[in-house]
Amino acid sequence: MKLFNTTKLSSSRTLVVMAMALMLVLAGCKDDENPVVTTDLKKPQEYNYELALQWNQLLLDLERFTPGYRPPVSARALGYIGLAAYESLVPGMSDDYNSLEEEFDGLVLPKIDPGSAYHWPTVLTACYAKSLELFFPTAPSEQLFKVFRLRNELFLDYKNALDPEVFDRSSAFGRQVAQSVYNWSATDQVGHQAYLRNTLASYQAPQGTGLWQPTYPDYSAALLPYWGEVRSFIADDTDVIPAPLSYSEQPGSALYQQALDVRQKVDQINQGGLAEDKWIADFWSDDCPILTFTPAGRWIAVANQVITEEETSLALAVETYARVGMALCDAGIRAWHEKYRWNVERPIDYIRRVQNAPNWNTVMCPDGSGNYFTPPFPAYPSGHATFSAVAAEVLTDLYGEGYDFVDRCHEDRTEFDGRPRSFNDFYEMAEENGYSRIPIGVHFKMDSDAGLYLGYRVGGKINGLPWRN
Repeated sequence: MKLFNTTKLSSSRTLVVMAMALMLVLAGCKDDENPVVTTDLKKPQEYNYELALQWNQLLLDLERFTPGYRPPVSARALGYIGLAAYESLVPGMSDDYNSLEEEFDGLVLPKIDPGSAYHWPTVLTACYAKSLELFFPTAPSEQLFKVFRLRNELFLDYKNALDPEVFDRSSAFGRQVAQSVYNWSATDQVGHQAYLRNTLASYQAPQGTGLWQPTYPDYSAALLPYWGEVRSFIADDTDVIPAPLSYSEQPGSALYQQALDVRQKVDQINQGGLAEDKWIADFWSDDCPILTFTPAGRWIAVANQVITEEETSLALAVETYARVGMALCDAGIRAWHEKYRWNVERPIDYIRRVQNAPNWNTVMCPDGSGNYFTPPFPAYPSGHATFSAVAAEVLTDLYGEGYDFVDRCHEDRTEFDGRPRSFNDFYEMAEENGYSRIPIGVHFKMDSDAGLYLGYRVGGKINGLPWRN
């Protein structure tokens, strides 16, 4: 199975030429004769969410199409980019907001000149553009071109409205914050540039009955087996899950019954039944690289919808993206740590071996191809469940309990059933996401339960950071 687009990427020179050409075109459109210079520079709270939304919509395209950005790698990038954007605006926010610089050893951020004016949309644009360039250096050229184009279009508008010194000072500060956060991220040797090394030839999966091994049909090598050693923001080695169900091949055992439940659900779906479960499985899958954003990116897509529905301020928007992104980063680290600590096999191996169903398969990858797969890493806990729970915990803290929501992430998709689904709150979304992995055939119920437990725990820690006074 080819998981990524292997088309050769354009050279750096080509990207530079494309960017320069775009800058010349935009520069030709500038009205130099009658510039409108504003001195009314507002706080981030006085702008709306739309600028941050533009950049995060573009971010989802980058993590979708760039090779190597599997869910934990993508989540890490989302965390650092979200932090950089937040920190770029904190100096201009009200005193209610705090920088998190002192919470993280080794992070050193630039400081503004307190006697000088800053245009915060320019700051944020410079920060996002530089961050995306730094964290996605191997993105396809057409995706990087989108970054340059959006930056230059926005900069043109800002230059026409600002004193040149304000623009230069603001754009320089945004770039400096992005570079500082990236430099700090690069000191995490395990996580840095992991998109280049999703698998390691030296890794040998533990041997034993009931332990994970490369799995049918493609038998892909273990994905990110040492991701649990990546530096987290706040989660640590106390964020663990209970032991999985005891291994047993007895029909009356809990493990056997959970495997049977997976098998029966998939069999019924293949026979045209369980329409609701099939919809749920498709709706939450996000398993096929390039077809959709990753399971981690899904929650940035949810955040996009929430801030649009709430018409938040720019300040609340960047806080939302930072909290969700950092939570997803830590969730991925802890979930992968626990996956490789317990090394539980996938249901497909148990069902084929123990339940005498040698031809049984999942229904994962709802891309219309008819080719079905199993994720190339251990089952316990579910990464989907962990990502969804951590995001639900953060979004609930920000936007309140009982938040009615219609998720339109996959509206109008034709490859699978992406019809919008309605939820009474974010926790209901998380629980359904966790459950979705059972009828798709790739997880036991215990995997989902453990992932939810872990995600809620990590999300609480992210919420506990001193975001505001």
